[in-house]
Amino acid sequence: MLLRRGDRGRVALVLMTLAACGSKPPVDTRDYAQRIAAERAEKDQLFAQKNDPVPDAKKAELLPLAYFPIDPVYDVPASLTPSDDHTVIDMPTSTGAPRKMRKAGMLSFSLKGQPLSIMAFYDLTGSPEHLSVMFSDMTSGTETYAAGRYLDLDRNPQGIYELDFNRAYHPYCYYNATYECPYPPPENRLKVPIRAGERVRRPTT
Repeated sequence: MLLRRGDRGRVALVLMTLAACGSKPPVDTRDYAQRIAAERAEKDQLFAQKNDPVPDAKKAELLPLAYFPIDPVYDVPASLTPSDDHTVIDMPTSTGAPRKMRKAGMLSFSLKGQPLSIMAFYDLTGSPEHLSVMFSDMTSGTETYAAGRYLDLDRNPQGIYELDFNRAYHPYCYYNATYECPYPPPENRLKVPIRAGERVRRPTT
């Protein structure tokens, strides 16, 4: 692909920023793990207090939510290449009613030394300040929900994002079939296992 001079400068800046960030975990990994654990405990508490999204009849089955061990290796920087395609997409969902979405751009990142990419979307029914990432991976259907998991990102003008798969979560339709959840598109079906974030609970013996 041929790049204009300004594009080359932008690419160089992105590469330098990513190099500076690297794929290293936060400096204080203990503090990082404590923050993630606190967020998970707060979510369990909120879900336990209400009949939604986890119905009372399913609380014993689903709560507390199950997670992979917290691993800072799965917290990586990603560079967004904005999409030139402004087509409004009817994204398939769990209820059969399509969700109006538009491509925000491709997020490029490296995980355990392997270059990967994933498409981020604007959910036109939600806030324009957020990007939605729906993905599946080699754990989907066995260790995690078959229909995939989500990440939410706050939009920023620099185009450099934090992809923290330790914060990957199951969509609400996993707990409650009345919820409408967009399915991951083909380009977001990662051919690697992402053993971070929320997982299905192992059956008790």
